[in-house]
Amino acid sequence: CRIRYMAIDWTKTYKKYRGLWVALKDDEKTVIASGKTVKDVMEKAHDKGHRQPIIMRVPTEIVPYIGGFIS
Repeated sequence: CRIRYMAIDWTKTYKKYRGLWVALKDDEKTVIASGKTVKDVMEKAHDKGHRQPIIMRVPTEIVPYIGGFIS
């Protein structure tokens, strides 16, 4: 079994949907629906036949983050 992890470029998604909730297909790239509330997005996605989309809120601004831990 071979697993490949690749970064997903959400630049276009960010520009178009920043500050909104979006429903994504399983590929985590294709936007199915968008709206100001999760409820609106879920209703739109269900109307399009997607019962379990990936839901996320697109940030209003991109803030750099470097992961780490405190020992």
